[in-house]
Amino acid sequence: MAALADATAYVGTEFEINADLVLLAMGFTGPVKSGLLDNLGVKYDARGAVSVDNNFMSNLDGVFAGGDTKRGASLIVWAIAEGRKMAAGINQYLQAGKSAKNA
Repeated sequence: MAALADATAYVGTEFEINADLVLLAMGFTGPVKSGLLDNLGVKYDARGAVSVDNNFMSNLDGVFAGGDTKRGASLIVWAIAEGRKMAAGINQYLQAGKSAKNA
């Protein structure tokens, strides 16, 4: 935020762009380990990201991860691709009649 605090506004330079979709790349450093993930017992890989199998499921039954949580800070296109693969893994998991509630 220091860069924003030093920013200077120039009157008359404002503009609007009409858009159907806006994606925000916020710069993510990885999963917050203290708290929920550690309390659940989620395992991490050597880089500190959540470790998952080929279906993007963590070591915990019914707990999935993708994007920056699984890969670390990366490009939005990877997060989108992994989100789709993770959704397929979740669908396969649910179609097999499994759920975290009855596992």
